[in-house]
Amino acid sequence: MTSSGPLIVAIDGPSGVGKSTAARRLAKRLGVPFLDTGAMYRAIGLKVLENGVDPQDRERVVEIAAETDVRLSRRDDGSFEVLLDGEPVESRIRTPAVGEATSAISAYPEVRQRMVRLQRDAAGQFGAVLEGRDIGTRVFPETPYKFFLDARSDVRFQRRFEELSTAGGPVTLDQVVAEISRRDLRDSTRLDSPLKRDDSYTFVDSSDLTIDEVVERMAQEVEQRGQAVRD
Repeated sequence: MTSSGPLIVAIDGPSGVGKSTAARRLAKRLGVPFLDTGAMYRAIGLKVLENGVDPQDRERVVEIAAETDVRLSRRDDGSFEVLLDGEPVESRIRTPAVGEATSAISAYPEVRQRMVRLQRDAAGQFGAVLEGRDIGTRVFPETPYKFFLDARSDVRFQRRFEELSTAGGPVTLDQVVAEISRRDLRDSTRLDSPLKRDDSYTFVDSSDLTIDEVVERMAQEVEQRGQAVRD
């Protein structure tokens, strides 16, 4: 907890830098829930694909996003789980196809507006470590605990390839490079809440750091900033 409310930590950055893993571990370290915002967008992306809709068809995508039952539930360990039509979808949303669809549909302001409302409601009540691309600029711009996690492109490609391979997905490194490159372009050039950072963020280059080292660096920064806020 902070002096003004629940502890909210924002971790932004591009694909393949280890945001989700670092955020999960940091949340456990700090004793607050972890909220995977990317999973929320991926759930909508999955719904779009399952309905046979082209992710570039903005009108239909917006209709699906408005009608779809997307919720956040609390697991026994306190973390948030994304439910699509009442069912957990974690095992179905980590494919390259869903990633591609998600990158397209997340550029639509109407989709982002709904997701932002859900994120603010959940984290504003319980506190959270959130990771995404606009957490510190759009969702919780007022939090003093902001991190921008990045890494060299070759490192990011390899990390995502290993992540997908471990999950059992039939994917090649070339496919991963193409997917991340397209997502980087979309994320940085979209009109609504593009991926960016400013001086309010603490920048962390994870290229040559282990996940434990990344988490330790962020945890120390949260403690230092928390002390400054309390003082």
